[in-house]
Amino acid sequence: MLRKIEDCISSILVAVLAVLPLVLKFIQGALKTPVVGADQAIMNFVFLFSCIAGIVTWRDNRHLNLASFTDKFPLWFQKGAKEAMTCFTVCILTALFLDCICQISNSLQFTESFWGISSKIFFAFLPVCYLSMIIMKSIEKISESENKKIAWISPVLGIVLAFFISQPSITGILYYLFSAENLPGLFAINDWWISFSHSLIWVFILILIFMAFLGLPLFLVLAGISYILFSQSGGYVDVIPLETYRILTDRNVAAIPLFTIAGYILSQSSAGSRYVDVFKSLFGWFRGGTVIAAVLVTTFFSTFTGVSGVTILALGSLLTVVLTGNGYDKDRAESLITSSGAIGLLFPPSAAIIMYASTNYFSVDVFELFKGSVIPGLILALSMIGVGFFFDKQSERPAFSIKAIGTSILHCIPELLMPVFICIFYFKGLFDLFEVSAFSVIYAFVVSTLIRKDFDFKKSVEVIASSVPVSGGVLFILGAASGISYFMLDANIPFILTDFINQYVHSPFVFLILMNIFLLIIGCLMDMFSAILIVSPLLLPIAESFGIAPVQAAVIFLLNLSIGFLTPPVGMDLFIASYAFDKPLPKVIKGMLPFFVTQIVVLLLITYIPWFTTVLL
Repeated sequence: MLRKIEDCISSILVAVLAVLPLVLKFIQGALKTPVVGADQAIMNFVFLFSCIAGIVTWRDNRHLNLASFTDKFPLWFQKGAKEAMTCFTVCILTALFLDCICQISNSLQFTESFWGISSKIFFAFLPVCYLSMIIMKSIEKISESENKKIAWISPVLGIVLAFFISQPSITGILYYLFSAENLPGLFAINDWWISFSHSLIWVFILILIFMAFLGLPLFLVLAGISYILFSQSGGYVDVIPLETYRILTDRNVAAIPLFTIAGYILSQSSAGSRYVDVFKSLFGWFRGGTVIAAVLVTTFFSTFTGVSGVTILALGSLLTVVLTGNGYDKDRAESLITSSGAIGLLFPPSAAIIMYASTNYFSVDVFELFKGSVIPGLILALSMIGVGFFFDKQSERPAFSIKAIGTSILHCIPELLMPVFICIFYFKGLFDLFEVSAFSVIYAFVVSTLIRKDFDFKKSVEVIASSVPVSGGVLFILGAASGISYFMLDANIPFILTDFINQYVHSPFVFLILMNIFLLIIGCLMDMFSAILIVSPLLLPIAESFGIAPVQAAVIFLLNLSIGFLTPPVGMDLFIASYAFDKPLPKVIKGMLPFFVTQIVVLLLITYIPWFTTVLL
């Protein structure tokens, strides 16, 4: 029952986020005056959705994490790792919960309101979210334990440790509730914790990194590191929930979950097969034609879902059948699909481009970045088509048929019009990015439910609910990583790093090589959104100091991370493909290598020829 309630609430919030911006847009146009509090209302509803999505993602155990290696160790180690995981999970969540309570206790925070509603009410859902995760984790631990009498030890120990490390938050709560005058010696405890955490900062960080490899969710790893960094720099841990609130109420960031949901609706409907039919009829009659169709379809879907793995999982089986049905080798087909899964991240309205522009908004305009990434995206897509064409040994192909082309296009008109409408509305300035994302959800819902009747209303709600964990996982990564990003900027780390590189690296050529190597490694070990938030503010000033245009640096950055998904041995798409195609990881890597090498060549081309990224600006 609780699961159904959570899914229902999240689906209702998706409906609100899709409909409300367009309704308010219409009202503002009719009245020719802005609706007071409209933007605040929409963004706070986005924040509320983020909190609910975080709970749903936690419930379904879908928060992003690194592959766990504990299965390779003895049973006693696995049990110990599970206990440690529970302890650290509860500890970090409790610390975040107390940090949020500190902000709620502060009468000077969240004083603004809209439509008679205080924004503090919406912010209060964040500690509720953390508390729900603590309860669910504790119940899960106790229910799975063979010995119920000692199962509570690790959750309780986590709470005790949280109160130990949360001295800044507890000090703040007591200060705001009772004032310092009534609590002599209040700040002495906080000063002691700052001194203690400073001496062991690297020990704490290394422990959290180690826990990441045991399977601790990445947003908790990032939040824990952020908490330790702020603790040792003066105890300003109150910045963490404020930054989480700020990033999750950013209008461009708010477009990410809506585009993801629209892509999910399309991928679960007949749209995928209709797109394949169109491209197959257009290109299937000549050698490499079905390869073109497959690459175009994966590119389109990854553009709108914003996560390459979603495309592999949703369309991998279908596209494999299409390719093998036209005589393509099965292993080559799966390698092509895996390698093409991230191309769409370089095309508008890619969530990665939006996130990069939002993070570095003083240096890069999102519209300029959209234009700058188009040609590199096309080159990458053409390179995958070229390699796929080389491996296409099919001798028999369907004859070219104008009738088949016309029929397939006629059957796919609503689906083909969707990207057309999105481009017109956005690039003509009729809708901003968030409004376009809201339109895409409504359009995908209407096409799949009312026009195609692929789903009834109940099934469509289930599809939307199934997409929420992907949105929740990405949003919570963004929220956690924003704290570290803020700390790095506040500590002037970009400028310190710039000075260091300027001292020892004097050639732009050498810098670009080092940046590519560094980003490929980052692409293996971090998800794209965390890397954008944490790493891009560090590298962009350095790139500018070498005379590299911000848009070119941004495209190089995004291209590296998209290839990082495929970089052996720990690229995320390699694991997803292994799961989707039921194939051992070494076999996945072996089949993908020709495509991977080709993408590296494209990367070098884009890196050293600025014309490709700047000609459309």
